[in-house]
Amino acid sequence: MELRHLEYFVAVAEERHFTRAAQRLMVSQSGLSASVRALERELGARLFVRSTRRVELTGAGRALLVEASRALASVRAAKEAVAAVQGLLRGTLSVGTEQCVTGVHVPGLLARFRADHPEVEVRLRQAGSASLVEDVAAGRLDLAFVALSGAVPEGVRLVPLASEPMVVLCHPDHPLAGAAEADWAELGDEVFVDFHEDWGARGLTDRAFAAVRTERRVALEVNDVHSLIELVGHGLGIAVVPRPIARKEQAAALCTVPLAGAGDHLWEVSAALPDDQRTGPAARELLAYLPEAARSAAAGGPYTEGTSGARDRAPSDGRPFVTAVPATP
Repeated sequence: MELRHLEYFVAVAEERHFTRAAQRLMVSQSGLSASVRALERELGARLFVRSTRRVELTGAGRALLVEASRALASVRAAKEAVAAVQGLLRGTLSVGTEQCVTGVHVPGLLARFRADHPEVEVRLRQAGSASLVEDVAAGRLDLAFVALSGAVPEGVRLVPLASEPMVVLCHPDHPLAGAAEADWAELGDEVFVDFHEDWGARGLTDRAFAAVRTERRVALEVNDVHSLIELVGHGLGIAVVPRPIARKEQAAALCTVPLAGAGDHLWEVSAALPDDQRTGPAARELLAYLPEAARSAAAGGPYTEGTSGARDRAPSDGRPFVTAVPATP
């Protein structure tokens, strides 16, 4: 089995289209198709169900995709490890993040990393936490900043960064506006704006309502923070969100109401990593920024990125890459 065959297979599986996969790999479509057919013959199984518009993975294809992605990630890590021994940091760093995570300023972190290591190609994918941890487990991402509320998939470990309570966000004319506190069990009759189900905050909220045996109606489902704020701002529903979202400038005109027992349902942000030796040198170097930043912020001192070389510089805008946010009791 050739690595090239696995690479071609993964590209088709991710694109769900032979032409787009060939364009992505910059190879001929005929050569790509021949490679996939050779892999199917070797394995004795069909990997795709083909149609005129797209292709879908078979059961065998889905099983192979997990292992093929891991194999390619391991090969990439091996190449990068050899380069690191030679004093070079190069290759690709694939990072995922859920929108508006707290505890880490992802754009600033990646910008400084790329400035310090220009030979490393930095890639970023934004999605819900559930999807991101699956990509980490499969080797499609080197690490991800997530707010996972459910079970941690096999092959993934979490490094905690920060935690925040959940609050109610509502229009100033809503009956809840100005309340000292809201109770989960008393919100069942409300109309909700919420994130898609793979977002960490959505999973946390669903579990909190289930714990008090209260059904709720999510009438408006979105996939970005600003749309949620805008919909609440137009009085179309209330939202239960992590406190940092309620503090955003775009939400300044809305009302924030604390939730009873907020300490029992914390929104926890972590760095998700492979739970084995597949963490490559570039990812390990990026991780080296995080503990130093957290310690510096917790001590109240100026932020420095590391202890040697170019990393002993604070960000030019004065903002830390990682902010220490204590758990709320």
